[in-house]
Amino acid sequence: MSDTRTPGTPQDTAPAAGRLYGVGLGPGDPNLMTLRAVQVIAEADVIAYHSARHGRSIARSIAAAHLRADHVEEPLVYPVTTETTDHPGGYQGAMEEFYASAAARLAVHLDAGRTVAVLAEGDPLFYGSYMHMHKRLADRYRTEVIPGVTSVSAAAARLQTPLVEGEEVLTILPGTLPEEELTARLAATDSAVVMKLGRTFPAVRGAMERSGRLAEARYVERATMPGERLGELADTDPESVPYFAVAVVPSRIGNPGSGPAAAAADAGEVVVVGTGPAGPLWLTPESKRALADAEVLVGYTTYLDRVPRRPGQVRHGSDNKVESERAEFALDLARRGKRVAVVSGGDPGVFAMATAVLEVAAQDEYRDVPVRVLPGVTAANAAAAAAGAPLGHDYATISLSDRLKPWEVIAERLHAAAAADLVLALYNPGSRSRTWQVAKARELLLEHRAPDTPVVMARDVGGPEQSVRIVHLADLDPTQVDMRTLLLIGSSQTRVVRRGDGQAVAWTPRRYPEK
Repeated sequence: MSDTRTPGTPQDTAPAAGRLYGVGLGPGDPNLMTLRAVQVIAEADVIAYHSARHGRSIARSIAAAHLRADHVEEPLVYPVTTETTDHPGGYQGAMEEFYASAAARLAVHLDAGRTVAVLAEGDPLFYGSYMHMHKRLADRYRTEVIPGVTSVSAAAARLQTPLVEGEEVLTILPGTLPEEELTARLAATDSAVVMKLGRTFPAVRGAMERSGRLAEARYVERATMPGERLGELADTDPESVPYFAVAVVPSRIGNPGSGPAAAAADAGEVVVVGTGPAGPLWLTPESKRALADAEVLVGYTTYLDRVPRRPGQVRHGSDNKVESERAEFALDLARRGKRVAVVSGGDPGVFAMATAVLEVAAQDEYRDVPVRVLPGVTAANAAAAAAGAPLGHDYATISLSDRLKPWEVIAERLHAAAAADLVLALYNPGSRSRTWQVAKARELLLEHRAPDTPVVMARDVGGPEQSVRIVHLADLDPTQVDMRTLLLIGSSQTRVVRRGDGQAVAWTPRRYPEK
């Protein structure tokens, strides 16, 4: 930070302000301190470090060989760590008061022109206590932060295992997160490091198990420090885990001994995965995990293209009209021990692949093949959210495609649902080879609905060509409808309002009027 004072002001008669350093010391081994860290410590006037009330500071012990007898030391002793406090503001209030007091102590030295080095284990701005001093002082004094080797890098080095490779994603998590949140984030990522273990270890282990990552997870305690311990997370005694330990889920690339394959080498299965209406933003964490775990992906080519490519995975794309053949192919692979993900758009149980897979799986030769179905955001819900809340009350879902059922059945169901005053979600309304169904459906519905009934025309929801329009039923133009369009036909209660920004929003009240 540069000095912004103007020459010639009365401030120039005061001593020049000192300089603040946040000094990263690395993970624990003094030999892993950087040359710059050693240099700054040697030149500093004041050495500050945090510690618990017992007074022992890990940061000071790492830098001990570089401290001088004439260094002014400022131990910044926490008022609480994990115990309770009677502070009126609770734990957070006690810590805020402590940080403010500690920053004021350091400011006295800085105002006197002294150089202050605040020691920090690992990296100063990575879950470090120094950052609380930085936020309170860096805008007032010249400041430099010396990066340090993090415990994440140290743990990977000690395990001699790559953390991430290629396009893999590394997620770093504090163990203090709720177990449900940990589970979701572990399921959705490729590699992970969970920090701040100690008392959080049982929840972290539970999250690893629930997310299917426990077989991969490694345990590292006090990396590069005396008392270092490495092992499998599943074999670690919860009572023995200190705060300075991390859980590591390393890269899978080139590491066939990790992951579900190691736990069940010959256990093939089929997982039918719903990808939602568009790309990765619509995937659930559970679905992401299933797609990452699969050895083979099977599906309609358009849906397969939404799934990121991974080294070692095999893909089998096919046309949209061969559902049964696709299901049989996937089950055959699973019967031979492969972990297969059948990729489906939207929700796999709504006019999609789950039914096809389960129908084939009911045959005798596939009865012992494990099959799971993972839900996804269905097109009706995505379209409704984009338009407002037209599905706020009872509704029916009907496919207008007569490829798998006769039009007479479709017409009968349209009449029944419309007569019951249900909102309708119409899937598969039209295609190049089916151009008359929308017009016929409009004709049938107008026998029961007013001409000004709201109709949501939602196309490519979540995709780059998303278009959501609200028209009257009488004005529904069949030529504007294709297979990428979903129609939501309002009930007698569905309303359309125009918001202050000019956007039209459709909604159906949850309370139905009494007759």
